[in-house]
Amino acid sequence: MLRLGIPVIGVTDVPRAVGFWTAALGLVASDEWKSETWRTLEYADGSGRALGLLYSESPAEPRPRLHLDLFTDSAKEQQAEVRRLVGLGARTVDWDLYPPDPDFVVLADPDGNIFCVVDLSHAPSGGSRPAD
Repeated sequence: MLRLGIPVIGVTDVPRAVGFWTAALGLVASDEWKSETWRTLEYADGSGRALGLLYSESPAEPRPRLHLDLFTDSAKEQQAEVRRLVGLGARTVDWDLYPPDPDFVVLADPDGNIFCVVDLSHAPSGGSRPAD
């Protein structure tokens, strides 16, 4: 039976990506299949795999068709998480497809991979998102 696994992010610096994503999402790095080009991140409570990091020489896509959405429960929490993630090394993206009154903020991780921080109290937005 085929099952959906975990999202995998291509990165140019695996240790840097491990540091960012474990701090960003409260994950822990697993030693499972650990190598210079691969790292599995797991939920800290031991409930399973959450994210894969794979070394890639190709650059991040400026308009990826697939990306991560990270959820918050309020606008205040969204603003706080955006500040925290930027402090960890993310950067804000000048996204030209924001709808009026968006429920999401577009960021990029230290490798330039696009992801969104979504305020679920304001969702869903009616406009274009990075997957468009």
